[in-house]
Amino acid sequence: MDSPRSLRRAPALPEPDGLVVVALVAAHDEEASIGDTVRALVDQERRPDRVVVMADNCSDRTAELARAAGAEVVELTENRHRKSGALNTGFAMLEHEADLLVTVDADTVLPPDAVGGWIAEFRENGRLAGCSAKFTMRLPESGRWARLLTRLQRAEFAKWTDTALHRRDRSTTVLAGTACCLRVSALREVASGDDREGPWTYTSLVEDFELTYRLREREWETKVSADVRAYTDAMHTVRSLWAQRMKWQSGTVADLKSFGFNRLTRRDWGQQALGVLAALNRAAYCALLTVGLALHALQFRWLWLLPTAVFVANDAKQALRIPDRDRVDVVLAATLVGQELFAWLRAGWFFAAWAEVLAGRTKDRWAVQYAMERAG
Repeated sequence: MDSPRSLRRAPALPEPDGLVVVALVAAHDEEASIGDTVRALVDQERRPDRVVVMADNCSDRTAELARAAGAEVVELTENRHRKSGALNTGFAMLEHEADLLVTVDADTVLPPDAVGGWIAEFRENGRLAGCSAKFTMRLPESGRWARLLTRLQRAEFAKWTDTALHRRDRSTTVLAGTACCLRVSALREVASGDDREGPWTYTSLVEDFELTYRLREREWETKVSADVRAYTDAMHTVRSLWAQRMKWQSGTVADLKSFGFNRLTRRDWGQQALGVLAALNRAAYCALLTVGLALHALQFRWLWLLPTAVFVANDAKQALRIPDRDRVDVVLAATLVGQELFAWLRAGWFFAAWAEVLAGRTKDRWAVQYAMERAG
């Protein structure tokens, strides 16, 4: 195994912008996508001073293909802490060299102006600890159901991005690990906390959410970039999507229980409350409709179509905000059926995750997600 020490070299010289920027990619069995991810980093208009891939317990050609694409590679064979362990190992190796750390998932591609856009944000704001990309899902070339599921996911994240960008300060409570840029001095503050081996925790399923909370706790600012976009892979099957979202949701609920209700978590608790209301409203509507039809107590009124029309109009309008949208995205939103089925799925993993956390059940959600992705 390459050790962090074996990969050390003379510190990189800053570019004219005065900053040393290092890109760090944690990768576990990502041979299908790692080449594109690394090449997108190497081909940046403002190229990172180093591009380092942490090949975490890989059983495929991830390390080989990452090197061929132009990255330095550290092969980890004893890491037991998955993505957080890989990132912490990389941070320990690079923290005294870099000013900014660009972390990118191994299935994510950045456009050529991404690093330059992030640098502009950090130069403008000295209290900015982290800046997340606006990310969207890449549409697979084949597979009818995979393409449909991807369209629904990118519609969902277009709404998430718009919500963040419409806040006056573009603040976010989660610096999405998909692609973000982080200030090393702020990460160092978090890493100095008690019982931590680095900025990324080993006790949370959503390490990016926990890290963002710790940065905000220290009065640093965390934002979504107004300009930087990232393109990532979506889940192509319902099983892999369910596994991913159960990890996200159960991890978020567990962390919120740990953090409690305070000024830093009230937005997230509010989102959880809205999730409960949305799911209960759907369940109540279906129950009312079923009982009414069973008792022959319902008579059709055109007024009943008004809420549906409002939903259709809102979803169709939102579909116009999807990056790289096409007619299918808009038609899919206007028919409402796909969006509604996706909403029921979302309600399902929402309540299942809450039940799991409240019951005190634990499961290796990383292992489940990996297994579903390989099977998918």
